[in-house]
Amino acid sequence: MEVTKATIADAKQIHRLINQFAKEQLMLPKALGDIYETIRDFFVLRNEQGEIAACGALHIIWEDLAEIRSLAVSQHYRGQRLGGRIVHACINEARYLGVRRLFVLTYQNSFFSHMGFSEVSKSELPHKIWADCVKCAKFPECDEIAMDLILHYPQDSGSSSWL
Repeated sequence: MEVTKATIADAKQIHRLINQFAKEQLMLPKALGDIYETIRDFFVLRNEQGEIAACGALHIIWEDLAEIRSLAVSQHYRGQRLGGRIVHACINEARYLGVRRLFVLTYQNSFFSHMGFSEVSKSELPHKIWADCVKCAKFPECDEIAMDLILHYPQDSGSSSWL
């Protein structure tokens, strides 16, 4: 399986996958219309039959800030590092775009910690709070954990390392 950008034809499968986890209160639900509106943000991994095995999105919030959202891996493919592959695709695209800081709001903090993210206060994400969170049913009592990853570029330190 290779990570690819999602297409319009993927929207309904992405919707089903995300909302399966939302029913278990493991992530927030998404309306199908929202997925169509943000389909360019999504990456997917498809199985041999062309079904979506994993998905995730990189959503630009501000000039130096982006969010990894809607990361979901089908139950049949858990433990195969598909989530990590989607996150890496998001990080690579963020680097390509010149984003300095990535964040997630998650219940899976140990997964993102292993990916290099660190816990932060939600108050450090004012653009997110005022753009999206105020519209959420859980606001202001959100129980998700905020985490971020600062992306370093070679010109920042004179080194050739990306992180």
